[in-house]
Amino acid sequence: MLYDWIKALHIIALIAWMAAMLYLPRLFVYHAGLPPGSVIQAETFKVMERRLLKAIMTPAMIATWIFGLSLAWMSGYYASLWLQAKFVLVLAMSGLHGFLARAVKDFAAERNTRSPTYYRVLNEVPTLLMIAIVILAVVKPGG
Repeated sequence: MLYDWIKALHIIALIAWMAAMLYLPRLFVYHAGLPPGSVIQAETFKVMERRLLKAIMTPAMIATWIFGLSLAWMSGYYASLWLQAKFVLVLAMSGLHGFLARAVKDFAAERNTRSPTYYRVLNEVPTLLMIAIVILAVVKPGG
């Protein structure tokens, strides 16, 4: 019974994390595309980006890791190749999270040098990682 509750919490945390990972780069697209002198809009984006990172994205990532590691331990799957591959992809997702957190700081300090197109392309990376992660979790190739 505890395992099922932890799995449910893991999925809930993952959904929140992914929603934020998909939304934050989209905010960057619009923020990077602001015309010079759009101070009020820029400040609004800074608040939205900071709150998304601090209130949703980072806590959801931490919860995803805690519940996911608990599930790996409880299930005994930690030695499975599919879970090790998933772990590597979740590490990559966490690295992307860190990169996005850095971008929030850069935007806040008016140091962004990247174009809206850069962030449009970057916005696809979490989706690709998520697809691979979900396939590994559901299909469990190699047992």
